[in-house]
Amino acid sequence: MKALLLTAVTLFAAAATPTVVNFDTLDAGKPPGGWTSTQTGSGKAVWSVVRDTSAPSQPNVLKQSGEATYPVSLKDDTAIKDGFVEVKFKPLSGKEDQAGGLIWRARDANNYYVARANALENNVTIYHTVNGRRTERKRASAKVPSNQWHTLRVEFQGNRFTVVLDGQKALDWVDDTFKDAGKVGVWTKADSVTLFDDFTYAGD
Repeated sequence: MKALLLTAVTLFAAAATPTVVNFDTLDAGKPPGGWTSTQTGSGKAVWSVVRDTSAPSQPNVLKQSGEATYPVSLKDDTAIKDGFVEVKFKPLSGKEDQAGGLIWRARDANNYYVARANALENNVTIYHTVNGRRTERKRASAKVPSNQWHTLRVEFQGNRFTVVLDGQKALDWVDDTFKDAGKVGVWTKADSVTLFDDFTYAGD
């Protein structure tokens, strides 16, 4: 039954028409238009569109280079309950963390689900953040080399979620904290300097 339900999530996600944001039409040197680029907690996140010759789709990427508890950037015009979100990310540096993450069903910058891959810890973790407080729900070991591009994907339907890293299922989870449609976006932690490209999503 569990396998059938996970297959249903995958089929749903595959059938939806995806939207791809590659940041190439946005102005370099500025925060991305159409996104709420902020943070959960204290500090100062710095989100900006920059040119990068290693980008999967050149010339631009989204870069987070500030320091904050949890830097967050949410796509303003999204409201998805069931579907998928995917991004290519490249962890560049960070002494505390080198993380790239995806957000879904976000009510705001303090209430959302997040799955992240961490190059310092070589793992993938899923959390929920409620009123700014992040709680770990499940973790799995995974190789996440720094200074390389990776693909992180989350498929979600009802209370079932599947996290995929570089084409391999990393973990799945069942939870009922956030049931309604919400925004999707990207996430980092602490002093992570991370690039993002080809942000892709679909669903309703």
